[in-house]
Amino acid sequence: MEMSSANNLNSQFDSDRQETDEWVDALQAVIQASGPERARYLLSRLSAAAQQSGIKWRDSRNTPYTNTIRVKDEPPFPGGADALSTEQRLASLMRWNALAMVVRANRAYGELGGHIASYASAADLFEVGFNHFFRARTDAFGGDLVYFQAHSAPGIYARAFLEGTLTEKELSFYRQEIEAKKHGAQGLSSYPHPWLMENFWQFPTGSMGLGPISAIYQARFMRYLEHRGLLAPQERKVWGVFGDGEMDEPESLAALSLASRETLDNLVFVVNCNLQRLDGPVRGNGHIVDELETLFAGAGWNVVKLLWGSDWDTLFARDKSGELVNALNQTVDGQLQTFAANNGAFNRERFFGQSPALQAIGATLTDDEIDRLHRGGHDMKKIHAAYHAAANHRGQPTVILAQTKKGFGMGAAGQGKMTTHQQKKLDADTLIAFRNRFKLPISDEACAALAFYKPADDSPEMRHLLQRRAALGGFMPRRSTSQQQLAVPEIASHAKFALDAAGKEMSTTMALVRMLGALLKDDGIGKHIVPIVADEARTFGMANLFRQVGIYSSQGQLYEPEDIGSILYYREAKDGQILEEGISEAGAISSWTAAATSYSVHGLPMLPFYIYYSMFGFQRIGDLIWAAADQRARGFLVGATSGRTTLAGEGLQHQDGSSHLIAATVPNCVSYDPAYAYEMAVIVQDGMQRMLGNQEDIFYYVTVTNENEAQPSMPQGVEEGIKRGMYCLERKKNADVRLLAAGPILKEAIAAAALLQEKFGINTEVWSVTSYTELARDGIAAQRNQRLSNASEAAYVTRQLGDSQAPVIAASDYVRSMAESIRAFVPASYVTLGTDGFGRSDTRANLRDFFEVDAKWIALTALSELPAGKDAAQLKKFAEMLGLDLAKPWSATM
Repeated sequence: MEMSSANNLNSQFDSDRQETDEWVDALQAVIQASGPERARYLLSRLSAAAQQSGIKWRDSRNTPYTNTIRVKDEPPFPGGADALSTEQRLASLMRWNALAMVVRANRAYGELGGHIASYASAADLFEVGFNHFFRARTDAFGGDLVYFQAHSAPGIYARAFLEGTLTEKELSFYRQEIEAKKHGAQGLSSYPHPWLMENFWQFPTGSMGLGPISAIYQARFMRYLEHRGLLAPQERKVWGVFGDGEMDEPESLAALSLASRETLDNLVFVVNCNLQRLDGPVRGNGHIVDELETLFAGAGWNVVKLLWGSDWDTLFARDKSGELVNALNQTVDGQLQTFAANNGAFNRERFFGQSPALQAIGATLTDDEIDRLHRGGHDMKKIHAAYHAAANHRGQPTVILAQTKKGFGMGAAGQGKMTTHQQKKLDADTLIAFRNRFKLPISDEACAALAFYKPADDSPEMRHLLQRRAALGGFMPRRSTSQQQLAVPEIASHAKFALDAAGKEMSTTMALVRMLGALLKDDGIGKHIVPIVADEARTFGMANLFRQVGIYSSQGQLYEPEDIGSILYYREAKDGQILEEGISEAGAISSWTAAATSYSVHGLPMLPFYIYYSMFGFQRIGDLIWAAADQRARGFLVGATSGRTTLAGEGLQHQDGSSHLIAATVPNCVSYDPAYAYEMAVIVQDGMQRMLGNQEDIFYYVTVTNENEAQPSMPQGVEEGIKRGMYCLERKKNADVRLLAAGPILKEAIAAAALLQEKFGINTEVWSVTSYTELARDGIAAQRNQRLSNASEAAYVTRQLGDSQAPVIAASDYVRSMAESIRAFVPASYVTLGTDGFGRSDTRANLRDFFEVDAKWIALTALSELPAGKDAAQLKKFAEMLGLDLAKPWSATM
């Protein structure tokens, strides 16, 4: 298997070594005389000439399996050898406290879990960042942003313990958040969770793969705010520390080209290449480092390989024949893992014993020295050099591929073992061996008892730790909730047309976009609005916003658009306000999350509206939406072209009948399915007030349709009902039946009421349900209050419908489970209708008949609940009168 170009280059036969040496000498002469820029130019010209001559060659994306930064280019370590030694001791202490925390928790409760090995491999990577590069937010500086590898959370807690931001008592409640509250303490969440530790964690990274794409769009949103003049440029950085196995997730690599295209040199990835995932090697038969180098370099990133520690430098210097480099090029990751799991004698025989030249290099080392050879990610001086290069690189994002050993220092209990990721319990001998390996000042008794260790306040270690963080602005991670206050404009300023529609025809999508356009013009809130689309702006009628506020482009518009003569031409601008993300729902929701959490991340509240095909929201990118919920996002998700029967002609994969069901599972998502423009106006106003005015950590999911219809003006006194989830369109005294309907099916219910009156003389009352989800949540809360505190107030649904025993029929353009969610609170016989089954391509009328949610089916269902319809023969006659086929199959079975 060809793992890298270096491997291929070294294995080729050199037919004329003298000529090769002359070419290499000539290149070196150019570098010395004219510098690297001239050398790069000549190499590019040679490559172009080769292509023109028909030679199929291109510059390889891989470099030899060595460090990118040469020894002579490494900057001195800040503070010199004394500081380096102090920081190494601190890292060892944090390794111990992290290990003790996890093992102690699992001694008490074996089911708690936790991870030791990931942090053991990444500890030095984090420590160099904390001590020299990760800058905290201050009054004068916005701070760097850091996405922490989730499995390394115990190490971050261990550092916070030494810093004093977490107590020993809190460490003792690792993964015991509920139990901790019983003891007046804060428990420590399993992974970075802002919802659970709101003042500590800033970004959730527990779902692997979401951190990388989120970090990229966070760095891009930072630039967006700077280019729009909302944030002052401060050379802030976004750092992401991730695992090599995590890079297999599609989202991890999905936006690499965006980062380079946008020249996000404010972005640095550190990929901890410990070569192992949960079950075994990441790439047993290859090099994950080479693979990632190819992917990142090909996408336009600056790649820094950090593979070998300083103790390898003398070995490379002795490698006159290149056999050491060649051996490393050809040693696959699975074998490197085996070397990590074994001692110096094993490595001498299996690695250095491959050739006489390697044997000679190995002979200069004892077995113990071979065993202690460091990989680059465990050498703080090398790490500092890599971070320094990344922090100062311009014009590209940077990725540092840092090679480490998983379970570093855990010895026979875990270092390099296939089972190391699951290692959570260590015996006394293993703990003492770990103590000895890192020369920790802990007694055998304290070691066996898993005692946490914290040096004295006046110790060199503690003084250095606190001085370094003070120099970098304070402690991290830290989540701030301080923010600028925004005034919410009066509803009439942007939605008067919807409140007083007086029969004007429009879709709810058109109504929302019109409100959005007016909000963008508002002197107070306008500049804080962030419209986001995934290449569907024209579909949703948003083209007028192109001219009004422009589409964000970090380069402006370098071309003349084809439609320049149109009033709605495609206008890109460096200060554009719309984020047009192309066909990438994952990218668009990542931008939305960055905007929706700006109030905390930047102290600058923004209000994003992400408008998308509703089917491609919770179903396709539900994990990213869940992460946004964890991050306490505030903003609007707008599911357009929603409903299973409203998006005519599109069929199975486009027609949405389930998004509200999934939205209902997200605790801080407030969801609505409005039928009218005025309902939309009230919902948007309420959302702005709650998120911006009241500063609630919630977000709104609102579905809108592309179906034009005459919009009524808002009746008096319905605002509360709209917000609570239901209200009556017109009260009917002694109604025989009540119809509840949501969104586009409301007009079908109104038509059904007319049919029932005209054909059968049935007096019918119609209710608009704006949110089955909010009604269900209210009902569950009311039931609990009644059960636990003898409260007398019933559920809102019960109070609204409790004055009659008339049967209730409920319908929506979503699966029946939506209407079923309020069954327990309806004080009468209750039947639900919905769009269960796969979508179909056809007209709206045929689709609604197929799913049995049109006016005729609603009317027949109502009749079936009345005395006259209880007779099967009579019901059949009613069906014939309505033109319905009772023998047709149910949509859910087809």
